[in-house]
Amino acid sequence: MSEKKISLLGKTLGELTEIVTSLGMPKFTGKQVARWMYGRKVASIDEMTDLSLKNRERLKEMYEVGASAPVHEMRSVDGTVKYLFRTPDNNYIESVYIPDGERATLCVSSQVGCKMNCKFCMTGKQGFSGNLTTAQILNQIYSIPERDTLTNVVFMGMGEPMDNLDAVLRSLEVLTADYGYAWSPKRITVSTVGLRRGMEHFLKESDCHLAVSMHSPFPAQRGELMPAEKAFSIREIVDMLRGYDFSKQRRLSFEYIVFGGVNDNLAYAKELVKLVRGLDCRVNLIRFHAIPGVDLQGTDADTMLAFRDYLTRHGVFATIRASRGEDIFAACGMLSTAEKQAERQHVHKDKTKINK
Repeated sequence: MSEKKISLLGKTLGELTEIVTSLGMPKFTGKQVARWMYGRKVASIDEMTDLSLKNRERLKEMYEVGASAPVHEMRSVDGTVKYLFRTPDNNYIESVYIPDGERATLCVSSQVGCKMNCKFCMTGKQGFSGNLTTAQILNQIYSIPERDTLTNVVFMGMGEPMDNLDAVLRSLEVLTADYGYAWSPKRITVSTVGLRRGMEHFLKESDCHLAVSMHSPFPAQRGELMPAEKAFSIREIVDMLRGYDFSKQRRLSFEYIVFGGVNDNLAYAKELVKLVRGLDCRVNLIRFHAIPGVDLQGTDADTMLAFRDYLTRHGVFATIRASRGEDIFAACGMLSTAEKQAERQHVHKDKTKINK
């Protein structure tokens, strides 16, 4: 069996330069490779035609671009597309392409499964299988047909980005660096349940937007919805964030999934206003869509509007996120869970046939 080649995708300019010089190539070859991958998005080293044939062959002995296409996709009537990618160890991750007028957002994953086990999240029900590499994170952008139409990327897919921060930060470098995609950090948002050490490191190393999952302003109830509250209290998180300047380039937002009869009345809106008062932030209200085995329901449009309007009247900028892709397992983790279940059923049927 031939040894698996190393992916060039996800390498920083410094790493690419180190690779080519170690193979006896000129230092500037690192910039050429970066330009071919991140600028022209080639699928193979053979397409890097300003490298000599000898250097291409030398590079190919140990390396490859390393991009891989989705194994499955589901397209919604509203234009949303959910992509399913297979990892080398036969697990699955999801990305969601969301067109909205002049905006086109891709929601990417950072882990296979998740350790956080939030009650309302299908990914948490899968458990944690591993961190994605920088190459696997960037491949979700690199390998979809809509990649050149993207205006925004959000790290709100499967996994907790701050729990795989090294790979996330490296992917952010490639996305924002001049040698990479050269995107403004304003086009990228990274979400978290509130891992304090990770947030502090992220805020120091990156200028990208930050989104914190709140879902309840009351710690006890948030703990029921999000076990991470026990280690990362929402009140401590907010106090920590008051020490940062969010008035210029970086935006701070709080994600608030609205559950019918759970966290949707004005008592919650009042407590939320009290919690974030004086903090330059926005609150994104998200209608919950039911997932199997979870006794939570969404709320109605009038309640969402009343909640938003109360926040707005009391000085908290609030938006209602439009529901997208409801007909294609749009909730995070739904498609990958279905795929794994189908595989297990297939294996079970095969074993049954053998035993007969």
